[in-house]
Amino acid sequence: MKTATDHTVQGLYQGDRRAVARAISLVENGTPSAMELLNRVYPHTGNAYRIGITGPPGAGKSTLTNKLAKHFRGEGRTVGIIAVDPTSPFTGGALLGDRVRMSEVELDAGVFIRSMASRGSLGGLSKKAKEAADILDAAGYEIVLMETVGVGQSELDIASAADTTIVVLVPESGDGIQAMKAGLMEIGDFFVLNKADRPGADQAVMSIKMILGFRPHDAESWLSDVVKTQASNGKGVGEVADLIRRHREYLASSGKLEQRRTERLERRIREIIDDRLHVDFWDQKRSGELASRLGKVYRKELTPYDLAEILVEDFKRSPASTENAIHHTAISNRG
Repeated sequence: MKTATDHTVQGLYQGDRRAVARAISLVENGTPSAMELLNRVYPHTGNAYRIGITGPPGAGKSTLTNKLAKHFRGEGRTVGIIAVDPTSPFTGGALLGDRVRMSEVELDAGVFIRSMASRGSLGGLSKKAKEAADILDAAGYEIVLMETVGVGQSELDIASAADTTIVVLVPESGDGIQAMKAGLMEIGDFFVLNKADRPGADQAVMSIKMILGFRPHDAESWLSDVVKTQASNGKGVGEVADLIRRHREYLASSGKLEQRRTERLERRIREIIDDRLHVDFWDQKRSGELASRLGKVYRKELTPYDLAEILVEDFKRSPASTENAIHHTAISNRG
């Protein structure tokens, strides 16, 4: 007898949009069946090309995402979009909902749009968004666009989730020193100066290019470029898509695409382990021990390091930690 997960997975492979939506919801909500679902879809991933779009608030990331999706559809490619919005303080869901800003492609059967809440992720990309990208990949979407919440100086995790990372700026944010402070100059494979019809656009491009010149590079390096766009009317979007294609070809021919994806897997596995250990470690017993001994730390009878060591050693001796490790391994090997 087929389970609900069986039906979801089957529908997913057949491109059923309701099954895709249901699978992402299961993962986003952390349901008990989410782990089984992710284990089953993983062998079917690796075909989609993942593009991260990041930048400060108001730069036009959603508009550019919308236009890129339309461009790729014009080439006959299917597109999945994950738009990460701030978390609503009331519902815990996505606050803005990027479907409102992607009206040109929302009714296209070859485009799947999902708004997701950042849920406190300072990197601008929800941890669940990376798993949602796996689901879109397994469902057969050829391009996955991941747009981050505009949080300015804390968006670096997009680079660890995408094959190509695009940083979107506007003339007003073109101050090279400020952009460098934001850390965005380190992660972009190339840069888009949007709203390029505004005053100061050429100066902003020069500032960005000057900073890019200071990046360490050699004869084999990919040299980042700056593309001027007016995403609201589609101007320059074709050039952005062409640069994505060229960067993809560079990564494939140099062997760096496999390297990036291997490094991405390593980071994902470390994140999974960190999350599991966090849940297993802070059981009722150790939470109680922490609370009961805080007074000793406050009175300087113990240092924070002493107490941390005591709790860690207790965790190592706990039979439960070994049992949980065996249990999680069994789940991972299932199916």
